[in-house]
Amino acid sequence: MPAVMLAALATLWLPFVSDESTARASEPSSASLQEQGDGLMKNVEEMVAHGGMGDAKAIVHHCGEATRYAEAIIKHLLRSDPHRGDAMTHLNEVIRQCSRVSEIGIHADPGQLLNPATKARTAARESMKLLGLTRTNKG
Repeated sequence: MPAVMLAALATLWLPFVSDESTARASEPSSASLQEQGDGLMKNVEEMVAHGGMGDAKAIVHHCGEATRYAEAIIKHLLRSDPHRGDAMTHLNEVIRQCSRVSEIGIHADPGQLLNPATKARTAARESMKLLGLTRTNKG
């Protein structure tokens, strides 16, 4: 009987470690992923807005930033996320469309940049919906 109590007491003093807590420690924080998603959306929205204003240099700049955010989000997606594949497809589309914008360049007519920029924004929006990172406007 004392041996059973000693074993039970030793169990209580030892730190409790499960596979679940170990997995969580390696997951990126949802706040970090939300921050990256916010950065992506901010840049794609500004990119399209500058297209309407005729500022090709700003479109290319924001597209470069959107690409950077999309790549960061892809690196942080969990393998266990059920929407990972679909979200990656849309994030890769953001990168592809922004590459088109960069190839066309800052000296092109901003209207020519607007088509791939709009497609990049649409893909970014869809990826954020799939990942549950959309923000609702409160106001």
